[in-house]
Amino acid sequence: MRRPISLKVYSITLSLLVLMVVVTGLSARNLRNLNNEVAALSRYYIPLDQQAGSVETLVRQQIVHVERILLLLHARERDQAAIEQEKRLFDQRGVNADQVVDSSIRLIDEALLSTHVSVDRVVLSLLKQELPDVQTARQNFHATFRQFLTEAEDGNPRSLKLVRQALESGKEGINRQLERIIVALERTTQGAADRAEAEEKRAIRLNWGITSIAGILGLLLAAIITRNLVAPVRRLLRGTEAVEQGDLSIRIHASSADEIATLTESFNNMVAGLREKERIKDTFGKYVDPRIVTGLLENRLAFSGGEKKTMTVFFSDLVGFTQMCENLTPDGVVRFLNQYFTLMAEPIRDHSGILDKFMGDAIMAYWGPPFTGDQEHAALACFAALDQMARMERFRAMLPDIMGLRKGLPRVDVRMGITTGDVTVGNIGSDSAKGFTVIGDIVNLASRLEGANKEYGTGILISEDTWSMAKDAVEVREVDSIRAIGKSEPVRVFELLGRKGQVDPPTMELKNRFEEGLAQYRNGEWDPAEACFQACLGIKPEDGPSQVFIARLQHFRDHPQARRADGVWDLNKK
Repeated sequence: MRRPISLKVYSITLSLLVLMVVVTGLSARNLRNLNNEVAALSRYYIPLDQQAGSVETLVRQQIVHVERILLLLHARERDQAAIEQEKRLFDQRGVNADQVVDSSIRLIDEALLSTHVSVDRVVLSLLKQELPDVQTARQNFHATFRQFLTEAEDGNPRSLKLVRQALESGKEGINRQLERIIVALERTTQGAADRAEAEEKRAIRLNWGITSIAGILGLLLAAIITRNLVAPVRRLLRGTEAVEQGDLSIRIHASSADEIATLTESFNNMVAGLREKERIKDTFGKYVDPRIVTGLLENRLAFSGGEKKTMTVFFSDLVGFTQMCENLTPDGVVRFLNQYFTLMAEPIRDHSGILDKFMGDAIMAYWGPPFTGDQEHAALACFAALDQMARMERFRAMLPDIMGLRKGLPRVDVRMGITTGDVTVGNIGSDSAKGFTVIGDIVNLASRLEGANKEYGTGILISEDTWSMAKDAVEVREVDSIRAIGKSEPVRVFELLGRKGQVDPPTMELKNRFEEGLAQYRNGEWDPAEACFQACLGIKPEDGPSQVFIARLQHFRDHPQARRADGVWDLNKK
């Protein structure tokens, strides 16, 4: 079952939101409890405790005034004004004490009736009952002392000792009642303060606990996201890097059930498709050049129709192969050709050529866009031909093992022809069987030049157009102007000697003397021309073109009518 990434992200977000709601709810509850305890302390418990302390203070002040009045009454000289002043203060302290008690009772009533602040109703109810008793006891104390003063003023004073005993008894009663109230209030206040502190600590513990849980949950979610999202993406990245480096055996396991899994499956399908294309290329690359297979698979080469392009065409053929086959078994012929083609095909592909076909012992190849640059295909074809010629010594060394002979081995040579010009390139064939190839007069001319090597005793002949395009890269010597069979226009042909700057001095001297003789031959200066050709044989006795022109000059001397005015030689053989 597919679980989209959006659902995973939504679930994670929802989990965090639920956690935030829980944290907010618990924090709000703790804050409410803390606020309640603080409100109870600030509105009721602390003011009641302060008022109880005020009543106690006022009662003590009344006692002080009583002591002063008693001292003034028994003084030798009675100060009536001072006595009156102390009496007023005594009465005022009593009134204040009663007012404070009344205020405390009202405050307790307010607390008991409050719906916003939760208080200790049991304690406050007891205090409400005891506060009137304190007030009554204080009023009795007050009345007792005022009665004593009245009697003293009327001349019927009681014993000072009795008065003191009565006042002391009243004071102690008041103090006991006040002490109970104050102790109860202090306990209640302390309890509220302890609960407030406990709520504060609980809130701190809760916040830290929730924060820790959130942190752990966040790490777990991060690990899950990394495993389910990041890790598969990294595997895909490593897979793409592996494919980029050419590893098509890679297959990525989908560990999730989301869009990344779909992407992984698509990636695996893509690699499978590339693997299949590579298999097709490997299979058909043995029959068709891999670049053509790739171009056809990627639709870069048209399946139908043709294009006219300037390209370079190559033909090669073994010398005397038919006679060699007469001395070989069928299996030996196959081994011989397979090894020969293997050695000859490598330089073609190494120099960006397209191996078109094998025809018996012959090879056809071509160079040009889109497989090479527009101006480099002629030079590349020449380089490939030179490398093939160099490999012939290696091939000759293999012949004993290939043919199973140690003696009587045939001399194996190859002839090559290269031309450059306009050809038609495209998929050519029937509806059921096509080949991507090139056709045109240039193709036929390359085949004719390959055959012309037999006429001139050369190994590689190239056309004038090939030389014009590759002259900065190779060394050649002009051999002749010929008219191939089936052609009306003559073609200047050149023997390919080597890469530019890599031809040995004797060969370069041979080239220069031969071209000098060729120029004299074309000007009708036969004797100087022959002297040049003879000089060439002095440099290289087996030089085929020099031998051809010496024989041709002798033929013209014997048959003057055979000489053509334009100096073109007609080839009578393919």
